[in-house]
Parts: sequence; C-alpha cells; structure tokens
Amino acid sequence: MTPHTKKLIGLLAASGLVLVACGDGGSSEASADGRGNITFAMGKNDIDKIKPIVEKWNADHPEEKVTVQELAGESDEQRNKLVQTLQAGSSDIDVMALDVVWTAQFAANGWLAPLEGDLKVDTSDLLQPTVESATYRDKLYALPQNTNGQLLYRNTELVPDAPKNWDELKEACKKVKDQDCLTTQLKQYEGLTVNTAGFMSGWGGGITDDAGNITVTDDASKDGLQALVDAYKDKTISSSSTSTTEEETNLAFTEGKTAMAINWPYMYTNSEEDSSKVKGKFDVSPLVAKDGVGVSTLGGYNNGINVNSQKKATALDFMKFIISEENQKSFAKASFPPVLASIYDDPALQEEFPYLPALKTSLENAKPRPASPRYDELSKAIQDNAYAALTSGKSVDAAVKDMGDAIKNTSGN
Repeated sequence: MTPHTKKLIGLLAASGLVLVACGDGGSSEASADGRGNITFAMGKNDIDKIKPIVEKWNADHPEEKVTVQELAGESDEQRNKLVQTLQAGSSDIDVMALDVVWTAQFAANGWLAPLEGDLKVDTSDLLQPTVESATYRDKLYALPQNTNGQLLYRNTELVPDAPKNWDELKEACKKVKDQDCLTTQLKQYEGLTVNTAGFMSGWGGGITDDAGNITVTDDASKDGLQALVDAYKDKTISSSSTSTTEEETNLAFTEGKTAMAINWPYMYTNSEEDSSKVKGKFDVSPLVAKDGVGVSTLGGYNNGINVNSQKKATALDFMKFIISEENQKSFAKASFPPVLASIYDDPALQEEFPYLPALKTSLENAKPRPASPRYDELSKAIQDNAYAALTSGKSVDAAVKDMGDAIKNTSGN
C-alpha cells in the first residue's frame, strides 16, 4: 500500500466513508464479462424518465432484464441507501444513478468499477464537461446519463436584449425600475455553492482547478466573489436572493416580480404556462461573466457499475443503451437535459424546445463541482464564507482565505 493510499484511507475514514478495497476496481474485475439480469437503482424523483427505456430494453433482452429499484426522493437518503449496500459488499444493485457530486466519493471508496479494459467506453460524442464529472484522478468511473446547466431568463418587456457580459447585465438592471432586477439562489445551501463557484469560474478562477489544486484564494477567484458581493450590495441581484432557492426563484420570475433570473431549464416550461405572467414575453440565454459567456455548475446523474456486480457486461451495455440517440431524445422531450451533444442540434427538437441552443452553450462552458471524497464539507465551507461575505460584512479576502483553509482540512493538502 502506497503512502498516498494510506493517506486517502485516513481521510475517508475521518469522513465516515469506509474503503472496501485499496485498488482501482476492487475485487470483482474478473467478472467484467458477466451477463444476466441486473438491477438499476435511482431516486424516485426522476425515475419516470428511465422506466420507458427499461421497458424497451427488457423487450429486446429477455435473458438480461433490468429491474428498477426506486430509491427515496431525498438526495441524502438515496446516497445513504447506496452507501449501506456498497459498504456491505453486496451485489444486489448492479448499476446506480449517482448525483454528479457523488462520483468522486464512490470512486475513492473503491465502490465503482472503473470503465477501462473490458469496460472501456467511447465518450467522444458526449458533452465533455459531463465526462469530466464522471472522472476521478484521470480515470473514468461512470457514464454520464443526463445533465443540467443554468440559464439566464429575462422578461423581454423589461430587458429586450440578451446581455453579452456582466457589465451589460448591470447596465440593463439600471433601467429596471420599481422591482427586482436579477434573482438567483444565495440562500445558505448547495445553491449558494453552485453560484459562488460559477462567479469564481466566470472571472477566470474557481474553487479548485482540473488537477484538484485549491484555487479559491487566487486573485481571479477573489474577483469573482467580489463581483457577486458587489452585485448583491448594489441591488443588481435582489435582496431576496439570500433567502431564495430554485423554487422561490421560479415563483419570482413566473409571477413577474423579477426582470431576470438564473435557474435551471425546468423553469422554461413553467414560464410558458397560462398562469405565468411572463408567458409569451420571456427568453433565455447562457449565463454571462466578466468577458462573455458565464460558467454554469454542472448538474445531472452519472451511472456507475457496482464493483461487486457479477453482471458488469450487461450493466455496461444497459448504460450505453441509455445514451443512445433515441433515448437521449426522449430525455430532451421530458426536459431532462441529455448528455449526447448532437441532440441539441436537432432542428425539430429546437423548434419544440427553443432553449436547447442556449442550454448547449451553457453546458459546453459548464464546470463540474470539485471532485472531492468529502464534498459535503467542502461545500459547507464555501456556503458559510460566501454567505458571511454577502450578509455580514466579511471581507472577500477573509472569506476566500477561510474557504481555502477549510478545503485543505477536507483534502489533507
């Protein structure tokens, strides 16, 4: 066992995640060619998008049927169920839909079969940021299933033209009178981490770089957080944003209470409903940053194979089936953003879902959240300090220093 591995085991033990294997891929690599019936586990909130695909697979593969195991709706409960199964070394679940931020945690614990050798898969047709989200220490551990990226929504009566950069957005806000201009999620929860990371990356920095090095204290990262804080203080970003989640943002925009909003694609459909006060008078564009297109944080699910599965070959084939053109189109029709890049260029889909070109740009410029086995602690450090900078007068210099110190403690660096 190398010193690095010993260090990693200590970190994971401290975080409550227990390693079940010290090598990449665990103890079941010999079963990479195993075939037969498999079980696929996913949270119930989005399982309706997968069930028709499972039915098609089962009709064509009577000897290798997929059984769906529906997990809880709450993210923490989903993860806890999977962790319990994996820590026990069980092979009851073959494929699991992982929130993108779990991939590093599960990979570091040796719970996922790396997609190499007999399990190698071609990802060249996928949006590359989604592939990055499924990669840990330069190795692919999962296959992206669906993704998500933020969009800038605007009431076209109040903001007729899409801003091309942050300064243009601020100028547009000066013309909005007697109501909020831009609403986003700055409440002290994961949404604040997402938006803090987006601003830092949009100014050329970020929480960590692609190699995992801490960059939150770099000048560019500080500039991004300062831009966020300044926009909140000068009312470019609404005062209500520090108590706002995605759903409150959705209500503010569809009720006509804010001229612009940052939110996920689901709000597009809500904005088109008859009850929406912006129906027929709104548009979307990619996020904006210092010099142009902004940086969305990546959402979505990655599908991973349980390292203990005895049916890995079937598991991989089913995962590849999910990202076939036909099935990825079904995701687009269900407002479940696909990972297959070509879907966003389909003229018929663009006519039905006009936000697709903007979403593709958003996703092409998106960044995954940091790949950390202790992501929850990292996120809390970002939230706590960004919120203090926004609401309690904490300086940006002090906020990023404390973020960096806390992240070092979670990583052991």
